[in-house]
Amino acid sequence: MSRLPTKIDHVAIAVPSIEQAARFYTEALGLTLSEIEDVPSQKVRTAFLQVGEVKLELVEPTHPDAPISKFLEQRGQGLHHVCYRVADLDAALAELKGKGLRLIDETPRAGAHGARIAFLHPKASDGVLTELCERQHEG
Repeated sequence: MSRLPTKIDHVAIAVPSIEQAARFYTEALGLTLSEIEDVPSQKVRTAFLQVGEVKLELVEPTHPDAPISKFLEQRGQGLHHVCYRVADLDAALAELKGKGLRLIDETPRAGAHGARIAFLHPKASDGVLTELCERQHEG
């Protein structure tokens, strides 16, 4: 099984309100918003919009101390992270750690839609927050 990314899974956009932000994507671009999902472990609500093979993820904080809340306070609404799909997340994390990359998550955690996820520190990737995800099913 390859430990390399197989594709871009999604691009995440931090927003103060999914409903408000979604208007542009649904009304102007004609995209369809997925069901909004609470992810309590991350203190966020998420919703996805499919664009070809890649998804846009709108991420809204559900608590003032959520990392997304801090991001919005410091940088405002906008691009938050890029997520790459991997077939074996545990092996990918071990390989990256072995290469000396700084990880936020050394072990996978639960993400939206049943995915296993882990984040690399932005200093490991030229200032871009990078997420890796493993999904049991395509989607």
